[in-house]
Amino acid sequence: MRSAHTVEQVRAAEAELMARVPEGALMQRAATGLAAAIADLLGRVYGARVLLLVGPGDNGGDALWAGARLARRGAAVEAVLLADRVHEPGLAALRAHGGRVVGLPEAHRPDVVVDGIVGIGGRPGLRNEAVAAVRRFADVPVVAVDVPSGVDVDTGRLAAAHVAADVTVTFGTHKVAHLVDPAADASGVVHLVDLGLALPEASVEALQAADVAALLSSPRGSDHKYTRGVVGVHAGSATFPGAAVLCTSGAASGICGMVRYLGSAAEAVLAAHPEVVTAPGRVQSWVVGSGMDQESGEALAAALLDGVPTVVDADALAHLDPAPRGGGRPGLVLTPHAGELAAMFGLDRSEVEDDPLTHARRAAHEHQAVCLLKGRHTLVADPSGRVRVNSSGTPWLAVAGAGDVLAGLVGALLAAGLDPYDAASVGAWVHGAAATTAGGGGPLDARRVAQAIPAVVRGLLG
Repeated sequence: MRSAHTVEQVRAAEAELMARVPEGALMQRAATGLAAAIADLLGRVYGARVLLLVGPGDNGGDALWAGARLARRGAAVEAVLLADRVHEPGLAALRAHGGRVVGLPEAHRPDVVVDGIVGIGGRPGLRNEAVAAVRRFADVPVVAVDVPSGVDVDTGRLAAAHVAADVTVTFGTHKVAHLVDPAADASGVVHLVDLGLALPEASVEALQAADVAALLSSPRGSDHKYTRGVVGVHAGSATFPGAAVLCTSGAASGICGMVRYLGSAAEAVLAAHPEVVTAPGRVQSWVVGSGMDQESGEALAAALLDGVPTVVDADALAHLDPAPRGGGRPGLVLTPHAGELAAMFGLDRSEVEDDPLTHARRAAHEHQAVCLLKGRHTLVADPSGRVRVNSSGTPWLAVAGAGDVLAGLVGALLAAGLDPYDAASVGAWVHGAAATTAGGGGPLDARRVAQAIPAVVRGLLG
């Protein structure tokens, strides 16, 4: 599991550790890891040009100490000081090993820029002099110290002025901004340096392959199609019959024992999946809404009366009222993209895209349901405020019909017995991994994503 902690949690853990280790020990560990990561990016140290952008806090101290280590190994290190007060021991070490302090106009074109402007305690945004320094070498690779300067560390929001890093070297634990977009995109590749912090449970985390495998299970020898779970799919319309086929394809990927289909696209569904049952009957979960147009409200109401876990997708989202005060509905998973969630709240899409974490949590709280907010880094939020961030997948997954496949897959996982939070999290991860498998690094379509699901699950459980 990749865990992301808040600034307050990190500060408390650092204070506890600093009380037990010699003064400056944590900064030396951080600087050693930072210098190693910069060296890896450069491919060489001797003769390389390194420019440090140094602010007033500990991040500036980390950058100065790392610069001193690189200068000792033969790098030409220059530091631009962007504050009246900087970490004096780090500055002295840099100078002692041949590093130079220069003004921005005097700085040579570097091979790498090290962003030590502000750290996790800084406010979002950058001062004008920092903006000028970042823009001066906009085409040079950037290594950010702990977080890219200017981002909102605990929410993942971006200020108008911020650093966009190629690599971020963070210390002790991931921060929320490393996992949650749009700040995660500005973080580039994140390298974690372990400091030995004793950290509490994180409210934001990301499943890894081993975590997904642990949540999945293989059928027992005594199982049959009913004990493995039956998922009902009510999707598609005369306008969008393909949505029914794709949603059913995600559901019929072998995760559960049987798929029942209700809707107006039965002929198309059976042509693709003759094993699907089109007669009504009992189900352990429902998937409602994909490509349904005006039929989705009635279909959602009927599914909710069943009292089983339900995936509410696409058109059905518009018919979902907030949960009644003091109560909830069993096992709902909402699967909006940013535009659909914005419509539910009466917002512009950009408002959701700028702050997806806040809006996913709001949807989960107001509806007392799991909210799977689709995006580059899909967020799965539950009413308690816990969030899992999914980063599996590929940009090629942004194709029509991919969300229909995902809705069906999550419904199958619900029918197989996973709770809504796990079903949504596992579904998002497997869906992304299936896209990577299907695309092989290139274009793909939604059908191929569904077809790759069994191979991904087989690889996890094998």
